[in-house]
Amino acid sequence: MELAIREAKAHLSALIAAARNGERVVITRHGQPAVELVRCDQRGGIDFKKLEEARQRLGISEEGEGWPEEFDDPAFSRRVLGKV
Repeated sequence: MELAIREAKAHLSALIAAARNGERVVITRHGQPAVELVRCDQRGGIDFKKLEEARQRLGISEEGEGWPEEFDDPAFSRRVLGKV
């Protein structure tokens, strides 16, 4: 859905409802897209519940399990990046 600012002002509640339902809402200014309304509660990031479920499903029980010993060295990343 794409509307001019004037129309958006008149129908803001409906536009918010549409965006919350996943519809793409673009507000234009002088015929050019200016802003897009998006729902706030579906941001990126880590879903820790899903992460834990995947860890259990894959049988991963400890932090760093299966990593080579040198990965536990704090200076490892500096060596890899050539900073040492």
